[in-house]
Amino acid sequence: MTEKSRRSYNNFEMKKRKSLRSGLNVLLWREGKWFVARCLEVEVASQGKTEKEALENIQEALELYFEDEKLPLPKAFPEVKLFSISPKISYA
Repeated sequence: MTEKSRRSYNNFEMKKRKSLRSGLNVLLWREGKWFVARCLEVEVASQGKTEKEALENIQEALELYFEDEKLPLPKAFPEVKLFSISPKISYA
């Protein structure tokens, strides 16, 4: 990701976070040709051909989820860190 696209992405993310007014955390990763976005606080996920599209789609999916379910917005996790671990797995 170039510096220009990173700034654009950060500005986009801040706008999306502000418009939802909840500060929910979204994990974003690439699977093949698609970007997958998954909310950490609720079981909602979406995808898009670009990072921006995936974030727009998860935004819409979350709005529909809370509209349909009539649920209060959950509290966002105060601090999220991503760790990569390699558990030892033995097969019987």
